[in-house]
Amino acid sequence: MSGGLRDVIDQIIPMNIRGRIESVVGLTVTAREFPVPLGARCRIQLQSGESLDVEVVGFRDDLTLMVAYGDLRGVRRNDTVSLVTATPLIRVGPKLLGRLLNGLGDLDDDGPPILLPHRASLYRDPPPPLTRPRIEVPMPTGVRAIDSLLTCAKGQRLGIFSGSGVGKSTTLGMIARYCQADVIVVGLVGERGREVREFLEKDLGEEGRKRSVVVCATSDQPALVRLKAAFTATAVAEYFRDQGKDVLLMMDSLTRLAMAQREIGLSAGEPPTTKGYPPSVFAMMPRLLERAGLGAKGSITALYTVLVEGDDMNEIVSDTVRGILDGHIWLNRRLASMAHFPAIDILESISRSMPDVVANEHLENAMRLKRILATYAENEDLITVGAYVRGSNPEIDIAIAMREPINEFLRQTMREHTPYDETLRMMQALLQRAQQYPRQPVNPQTIPPRPTQPIR
Repeated sequence: MSGGLRDVIDQIIPMNIRGRIESVVGLTVTAREFPVPLGARCRIQLQSGESLDVEVVGFRDDLTLMVAYGDLRGVRRNDTVSLVTATPLIRVGPKLLGRLLNGLGDLDDDGPPILLPHRASLYRDPPPPLTRPRIEVPMPTGVRAIDSLLTCAKGQRLGIFSGSGVGKSTTLGMIARYCQADVIVVGLVGERGREVREFLEKDLGEEGRKRSVVVCATSDQPALVRLKAAFTATAVAEYFRDQGKDVLLMMDSLTRLAMAQREIGLSAGEPPTTKGYPPSVFAMMPRLLERAGLGAKGSITALYTVLVEGDDMNEIVSDTVRGILDGHIWLNRRLASMAHFPAIDILESISRSMPDVVANEHLENAMRLKRILATYAENEDLITVGAYVRGSNPEIDIAIAMREPINEFLRQTMREHTPYDETLRMMQALLQRAQQYPRQPVNPQTIPPRPTQPIR
C-alpha cells in the first residue's frame, strides 16, 4: 500500500462512533466516551423516538461538549449520541437561484425539490494573499451617495454601520434591487421573522429573487443555527464565485452573529474577555470576512451590516469589524430623523478601494464635494445661531448656498434608480454650479469688531 493512500485511510473517521449523554447544562450537552473531532455533526436519539442534531464545540477532561441545532427539551441522561459527519458540508448547485435556505443549508420554502450536485465546505480557508487579484473595477449600486462619494468596487468588503431603526435593511434592499451583479446571496442572521417575507417581496422583488439565494435564521432559532447561517451564505457565494460569477454577498447582521458566537463560547466554558465577548468571537470574524473578495474567475463583493450599540462607532464589535473591512458606511440617526434617506453620513464614511477604481476626475470631484460638506459642518453652529455674516468667508458662502442642492442629490427614494454615468454627470453639474456661485464682496461694516480685551 502506498504511503499517500495509507495517510488517507488513517484520516478516515469511523461512522459508527457512539457515546452516551452525561449531562445538559444551559445550551451545552456533554457526552462521555465519544471521541469525535471538533465541528463534527452528531445526532442524539431520544427515547421518544425522535432525534436531535448537535455539533461538537469543545472538550473538557474526558467529556465532549456539544451545542444543539434545536430545542433540548426531551434529552435524557444516557441517551445515545452518534456521529453523522465529521466534515460540515452543504449541497450547492445552479438551481439554488430563487430559493430560500435555512441556517443549515436546507431548502426552507414551498418550492419543488431540486438536484444539487455539488458540495461546499462551511469552513473553507480564505484565499492566500498573493493569489488575490487587485481590485480595479467599480461596482455600481444605483445609490447616488455611494456611487459618487463612496464608490464600491468588485471584490470589496464594505460595512454598513448604524444604530437600530436607521435604515440598514432598507439601504441593503436598494443595493440588492439595482446593483450590477450576476448573483445575489443574502444572509439574514438573527432577523425578525416578520421581515423575511417583507425583504423577499418588497426589497428584492420578483426580478431580484430570480438571481438571488436567501439564507435565513431568525432570532428565535438556536445560536448555532444563527451562526451557521453566516457560514452557509458565504459558502454559497464562494460556489457561484468559483463558477466565474460576480456575486454580491449581503449579510444582516454581524452584530447578531457575534452574539450567537458569544452564546456558544460562554456555554463551552470560554472566559468573557472584552465587553462579555469570549476570544472565539474575535478569532471568528477575520476567518469569515476574509473569504469574500476577488477569485481566480469571479468575485464576491460583500456588504455587512453592523448594529452599533448606543450609536457608538467605537464599541467593541464595530471597532473590530471596521478594522477588517475595506471601508464603512455610517448611517446617521439625525439624518434619518430629518427624513434624509438613505441616511448616509458622508463625512464619517469611507471607501478604501475608491481611489483604485475611479478616474482622477471622479476622485477630485468627490473630494471637492466632501470639502463643501465639511466646511458647512465645521461652521454649522455659527450659521444656525446667525453669528456668521454673509461675505465674511467665500468658502462658507458656497457651503451655505450648496447645502440644499447637495442634500437633494444625496437623498433618494427606495424605488429611485440612478445609473452610474448619470450619477457622475449630476455630481459634475453640482460642482459647476458651486464654482459659478457669485463671491460676495466683504463689507467691513458688517463684520463685528474683535474684542480688545481677552474674554473671561
